[in-house]
Amino acid sequence: MLGLLVVLALEFLALVVTTVALIVELLVSPASSVASGIALVVLTAIAALWLGSMLVGLWRGRSWVRSGIIVWQVLQGALAIGAFQGVFRVPAVGWALLLPALVAITLVLSKSVTTALARRVE
Repeated sequence: MLGLLVVLALEFLALVVTTVALIVELLVSPASSVASGIALVVLTAIAALWLGSMLVGLWRGRSWVRSGIIVWQVLQGALAIGAFQGVFRVPAVGWALLLPALVAITLVLSKSVTTALARRVE
């Protein structure tokens, strides 16, 4: 479970850094559409809060985090696929998104994590 905590913590840190960078960029050099820039910052902040709550839940050993972690990794994988194709493709970004997502999905479905997060019936 420690490996999954490390992967999620690094993803969370990267998302917080991205949110801060987007805020700075919005303030320093406003986008051609300020509304779109604000929307992107808000969506990124919401994603960071979501991933942060998954990280805290995993740290506390809550069973409900497995589904949220899997959903996040699938979304991250979809972003990675988008980074591999199109006019503005950047394969390095795609790999940076895809590899941690695959590792996290593998870890969250592993027997040790499943056992650690199983609900205890008393």
